[in-house]
Amino acid sequence: MRKAKPKKRVILPDPVFGDVAVTKFVNHLMYDGKKNTSFEIFYESLDKVKAKLPNEEMSALEIWKKALDNITPQVEVKSRRIGGATFQVPTEIRADRKESISMKNLISYARKRGGKSMSDKLSAEIVDAFNNAGGAFKRKEDMHRMAEANRAFAHFRF
Repeated sequence: MRKAKPKKRVILPDPVFGDVAVTKFVNHLMYDGKKNTSFEIFYESLDKVKAKLPNEEMSALEIWKKALDNITPQVEVKSRRIGGATFQVPTEIRADRKESISMKNLISYARKRGGKSMSDKLSAEIVDAFNNAGGAFKRKEDMHRMAEANRAFAHFRF
């Protein structure tokens, strides 16, 4: 490689929970640099999650983290061209990419939901992911199913 790898930017923890993962999630949620709006949406959705699951002894942040764990894929398929044929090769995912994929899936499926506000939609998707249901969980299952089906091509891994 000719150029040096760019330095990883330091992400500051969020003001309420002091958690870097929350800031990363809010950065994915953000549109047009409106970070305060994204923080408001996220915190409001956590309040709604806590209201929806009152008998749960975990805090809203722990519920959100468990939901992210439930929708985090372990393997993905990548297209690899070998001798004129394109194979879907299953590969394991790096830890930072796993986190990013799970956050993006949660947000994208929350945006696709029907609902009044984004905080309503996000809280509903978080509750579904916590209960191993919803669009984001289905997406993870599909990724795993696809990797399992193409396991025969694992020796093409790069």
